[in-house]
Amino acid sequence: MSENGTRVRSVHVLVHGTVQGVGFRYHCAYTAQDLGVVGQVRNLPDGDVEVMAQGEPGAVARLISWLRHGPRWASVRKVTVTDLRAGCLENRRFEITG
Repeated sequence: MSENGTRVRSVHVLVHGTVQGVGFRYHCAYTAQDLGVVGQVRNLPDGDVEVMAQGEPGAVARLISWLRHGPRWASVRKVTVTDLRAGCLENRRFEITG
């Protein structure tokens, strides 16, 4: 539960593979917004993509499922999901930050 009593799930996700230069962040942001998930996505210097996401547990699960394959040009090798304290993200929307 978040501080205001609603059920939310907050996660940190690392996506490994060919995930930069293929529109991954833009498609991720679109998918997250469509699901009503807030957070951020960014490229990391090592070639991975990092996602911080928060929302209704089912919506976050659907985003994670999408992250396991990404857009058609991506080649996702591995996805690491770490659950965070529910409601810990302060984002009001889903953003591309880097």
